Parts: sequence; C-alpha cells; structure tokens
Amino acid sequence: MSDAKTRVIGIDGCRAGWVWSALGPAGLGLGVAETLAALTPDIAGAGLTLIDIPIGLPGGGPDERVCDRAARSLLGRPRAASVFPVPCRATVDATDADYAKACAINQRHTGRRVSRQGFNILPKVREADRFLETHGALRGRLRESHPELVFLALAGGSPMNHNKKTLAGREERLGVLEGLARGSRAAVVAGLEILRDRWGTRALAMDDLVDALALAVAARRCLADGLETLPPHPPLDARGLPMEMVIPARAVAR
Repeated sequence: MSDAKTRVIGIDGCRAGWVWSALGPAGLGLGVAETLAALTPDIAGAGLTLIDIPIGLPGGGPDERVCDRAARSLLGRPRAASVFPVPCRATVDATDADYAKACAINQRHTGRRVSRQGFNILPKVREADRFLETHGALRGRLRESHPELVFLALAGGSPMNHNKKTLAGREERLGVLEGLARGSRAAVVAGLEILRDRWGTRALAMDDLVDALALAVAARRCLADGLETLPPHPPLDARGLPMEMVIPARAVAR
C-alpha cells in the first residue's frame, strides 16, 4: 500500500481482530490483522483510512458526542439503533473492568450505564485510542466513520431498508457496492472463504467484510470529491482527537 494519492483503506472490527479492505492501483484487496499496529505501514501509506470504531472519547457529563446524535438523526429508525452511546474515557481506560464495574464507572462520570454493545467493543476502542496516541502523525489519515452512514451516503442519502445481518440486508448493501466498485460481490464471497480458511469459521462474518469494503469505497469518494464531518466543526477530546464521523461530501449535500 504505497501510493498515498490513490490507495484507500476501510477497517472494521471482527472476532479475529480487524478486517480491512483496500482499493488502489492494484485493485481490491481484503485481509485480517490481529492488531491495528500490524497495519501501521498500510495506514501510513494510504491517502485515507476510515475505521468503524469511536475515535475521540467524551470525558464526562450527561451529553453524548454530537457526532453520534447527528448520525442517528440522519439515519432515522431503525438504522439509528446501530449508533450507540460511546463510553467515556475513564471507562475505556479501566482495563480490568467487568460489565458491572464498567457501568458503575460510566454512570459516575456521565449518568449513564454502558450498553452491552459499548462494553463489548471497549478493548477495540482502547486499542484505537492508544494506537493514535502512539502514532500521532497518523491522526489525519485514520479517521472514524460508520458503515450505515456510509451506505446512506453511497446510496444518495437513503438509509438501508434491511438489517445487515439478514440476507436481504446483505444483498441490499452488496448491490450498492457493486455499482461503485465492480467485482465487490465476488470479492467479498471469495474473500470470506479464504479468510475463514486461514483464521477460522468464527473469525469474521460476511457483514464485517461488507462494512470494511464500504468504508474503503467511501474513503475513495472522500479523496475524489471531498469529505464532510459530523458535526461540521468537531470538538476535540482531552487528547486532542476529533469527535467526528467522516462521510463523502457530495452525499451529505444531496
């Protein structure tokens, strides 16, 4: 992944670690990395990498991140449910916390317990946060997005009709991607078989690959047409990380 002007990456979490998709001069690529650190040279060599994990953590108080509220407003029901409240930094930093302790910490700082979804991704949120703390030069290259927002953008402003875990939802999303990156459907189907053969059947799901590819397609659109952030002027967290979600600019304007 060497041409920073044309190479883009999308990253999504999976059981094995992180599933990634790359688009560039060599075509479409899919893979799995156990850690974000393993992808450091790839991220450094790409023009833009979009990742589906919270970047920029609230310090406390009752208010959620503005980007999360804005994303739910754009998506509407039922897709808005895919954007859940992000745990505060104190909760993320509590490496030894079980669910009850994480809820207690988050409630003390924000007045809210942690959702089960939020708790389950705490290790990956922590990993991304520490990755950007260690690799400060990559802050502008690795940025947060959200697959459902991406699909809304790539579909011209309309959220997906079906849950991504269903056959109808998978076909709906692959149809959008096939229209923008020919060969997407075949690549995802073949890639799932190859990666599961290497990493195990439970290592990743079909929707993990679809989401990673969607993020890569969105990153390519962002470089080609410009990008927008939710909100337009993102606030920074205590470590200077923007609390934002990135999507292609023209899709927002529609």
